[in-house]
Amino acid sequence: MQLIDPSHPVYKPLWVRILIVAVCFGWAAVETLGSQPFWAMLSGALGAYSAWMLLLNFKPQPPAAKVEAPPQDDADERAPPPDDKT
Repeated sequence: MQLIDPSHPVYKPLWVRILIVAVCFGWAAVETLGSQPFWAMLSGALGAYSAWMLLLNFKPQPPAAKVEAPPQDDADERAPPPDDKT
């Protein structure tokens, strides 16, 4: 089961991934200082999992190549219309 999808575009910037991990570990520190070991372990485990997924195993997707349409020949537009008078 995958809780974090590292291929999602929101995780592409490095600062976003670092911020998520820092918030998780920061909250674990807050819970530790508040004498709440269960919540400290829970948020610390979430921080470790997010660090594993977003920092250690992150493989950025290469940017998609833009396919440009071939230039159209404008000669047909400049040519006079054919004479249909016969």
